[in-house]
Amino acid sequence: MGEPLQAIVGLGNPGPRYDPTRHNAGSWFLRRVAECHGAGLRPEAKFHGLVGKAVIGGRSVWLLEPTTYMNRSGAAVAALVCYYRIDPAAILVAHDELDLPPGVARLKLDGGHGGHNGLRDIIARLGTRDFPRLRIGIGHPGHRDQVTAYVLSRPSPEDRIAIEAAIDRALEVLPQVVAGELQAAMNRLHGERTR
Repeated sequence: MGEPLQAIVGLGNPGPRYDPTRHNAGSWFLRRVAECHGAGLRPEAKFHGLVGKAVIGGRSVWLLEPTTYMNRSGAAVAALVCYYRIDPAAILVAHDELDLPPGVARLKLDGGHGGHNGLRDIIARLGTRDFPRLRIGIGHPGHRDQVTAYVLSRPSPEDRIAIEAAIDRALEVLPQVVAGELQAAMNRLHGERTR
């Protein structure tokens, strides 16, 4: 049994230009969490983002969608952590993942940033990499020189449907994650068949 969650963060870039792009898959997840659990998200300047509170599996959890650009995500996360004195190990960070195909979502206990600018900034600001992540597959363009344009573009309709299906599966195991039963949630989520 791990530590129960106190906060869920969904990474993305702000504004309507970026909202439908692959890099915002973490934001898509967070908004679905808010929607499914009847939580409103409101702007909070001191947290550099949209903030809400949800009750998931009987536990109260902060929801945070940074409104900074991706490479400054750590400012929002650090502000929430410091204000509410949250252990980084009790924060789930949802983000897009190039190394997984659309339709796949994976939980991870900790680790490096893997080249993801949002994770890089969060690790730098918190001074630790020991926080769980939800990796939402968006696929890879095939060459690293194409990555920036790829993550900042819209997925195909088929890929968007697959990404949303992966988010649905992650939502099903979220009560276990919130309760600190990360291994059980991983076994269930990672055992799911993909498209």
